[in-house]
Amino acid sequence: MGDIIGTLFIFIPILIVAFAFSWIRQIRLNSEKQIEQNNEIIALLKESRGNTSD
Repeated sequence: MGDIIGTLFIFIPILIVAFAFSWIRQIRLNSEKQIEQNNEIIALLKESRGNTSD
């Protein structure tokens, strides 16, 4: 029984770190998508702004 508890105390922090890295990676990918979308929105706004001033 003690061996199982000791093993859990070793593996739980490893699982938490792995989950944290996965979470950070997902946030980073979503941030990159958001930047691309923002750039597209800015380009469309500039385009529509140029068309209305003519």
